Amino acid sequence: MELDFDFEKKYRELLLKVIERKDECDEFVRFLEKETTWLTAPASTKYHLCFEHGLIIHSVNVALIMLKLKSTLIPEISDESCVIVGLFHDVGKVGMPHAPRYIKKDTSYVYNENQVEMSVAARSLYLVSKFIPLTDEEAQAILYHDGQYIMENKHIAHKECALTLLVTFADTWAAAMEDGRLKLQKTIYFRK
Repeated sequence: MELDFDFEKKYRELLLKVIERKDECDEFVRFLEKETTWLTAPASTKYHLCFEHGLIIHSVNVALIMLKLKSTLIPEISDESCVIVGLFHDVGKVGMPHAPRYIKKDTSYVYNENQVEMSVAARSLYLVSKFIPLTDEEAQAILYHDGQYIMENKHIAHKECALTLLVTFADTWAAAMEDGRLKLQKTIYFRK
């Protein structure tokens, strides 16, 4: 199954917003696209977008929502930070080049038992930071993007930077929209 043209186009347009760290981001994207399941992985095995290309669709949605919110709430945050954090907050879901996190089995996906276990957030931060130098705020946002929905993030409560709060809300909103909990027109985020 091919990636929908609109998502491919939006993905490429988002990458154009990375200017100061363009070379590093381009190298990371080449690595992801050539050596991992980045463009084909599902966003989950049983929740939102649990089908081929689900991860990239979710990542594009999160980045677009972040850009919309930041323009109203905190315009001083750069588009570049929103794109890097939004697109790559869940990149740990690809696993590693030699061990993808999800394996297709029949018509669904299952976890790969032959990978070194690591949280999605930790693996995301690990992968991104190997290629792209991150600010402290970007690193926090990637590592704690699930907010207080998971127990291991409780210690960060009320210590989140604005970028972390932004990605947490965008991620939650995108997932709710994608799995149908929010009955919205799915193209709402793609309007100019």
